[in-house]
Formats: sequence, C-alpha cells, structure tokens
Amino acid sequence: MTKDYIILGTVFNHMEHIIITAATAENISTIQQIGKETFHETFSESNTKEDMQKYLDENFSEQKVKSELNNSESMFFIAWDESLPVGYLKLNIGAAQTEDQGHAALEIERIYVKSTHHGKKVGQMLYEQALVTANQLKKNTLWLGVWEENSRAIRFYEKNGFVAFDRHIFKMGDDEQTDIMMRKTLSSAI
Repeated sequence: MTKDYIILGTVFNHMEHIIITAATAENISTIQQIGKETFHETFSESNTKEDMQKYLDENFSEQKVKSELNNSESMFFIAWDESLPVGYLKLNIGAAQTEDQGHAALEIERIYVKSTHHGKKVGQMLYEQALVTANQLKKNTLWLGVWEENSRAIRFYEKNGFVAFDRHIFKMGDDEQTDIMMRKTLSSAI
C-alpha cells in the first residue's frame, strides 16, 4: 500500500504527480475545456443531446467563465498532471453562492475530474483544497448540491463527512432535476 504526501498542494505517490494551482483570468480556456469535457462525460448518457448542448453553451461560454473568474467571491483551482489539466474546483462565498447559506459558509459548486483520472485521488485533493480555503477564510460550513442520481459523487461526499439537509431544483437545459444539498460542519481545527 502506498502512502500519499501532500506538500504545498502537490501529491506524490508511485504513479501520479498532481499539482493544484489557483486559476487566473489566463485559464479561461482551460476551465472551459475541463468543464465541458467532464460535464459531458458524467451526464450525457442521462440527458438529451439538446439539453446537454444548451447547458454546455450557457455555462461554459467564454463570457460566463470570464465573469465567474473575475468574481471576487468565487475561487477556482486547477489540478494538473504535469502540463495536462485534469480537473478543477470552483468555490463560492457570500452572494456568489448558488443559494444563500450565510456568510460563514463556503460552497463547493464544482469538483470536476476527467474520467481518465477517476480513482487517482484528484477529486480528494481538490476537496482538501476546499478545506484549506475554508480554514483560510474562517468558514465553519462547507455545502454543495449534487444530482440525486450521481451515486458516485454522493458516496464521495458522504465518505468525507457530508450529510443531506435539503433538496433544490437544478435546470439541465429544459429539464428540471433534483439536487441533494449536503453540508459539513467544520471544527475550528481543520
């Protein structure tokens, strides 16, 4: 069994060398690429082609991603395998939250990882970056919404101590879907 070591945002193990960096305005196309690719990989089989295309066009346009990257209450982090972007994390505080959970809350809006890197701890590293950010910002709650049919993601969040507390509607193209809202209360010693 190998042991992973996290050193300043880098995980080293026998197979991987993953680095997490804060995204900047220069990473717009990288965020678009990862977002479109991972969203399509995860959800295309469960949605119509038209709804999928509408969602991708609206949510990963250059203008939309640029606006999100420039929002001071949103933070993006990219996971890199060497020079290849393999995932990203989007966090929100304050008014940028998709639903207001108060000023003590940090929303994990997205943890997206390419399917080629599933099972390689990239999602866990991005989640741990969310914990570090919550600690730095002195937030006491992490929360998120996850599609009720995304059992892989639900298990991941449950494994990391999240519990369901509500539901909300997520619009996928013209289709209304139900997200389970989950949260984790953080201790002062994150």
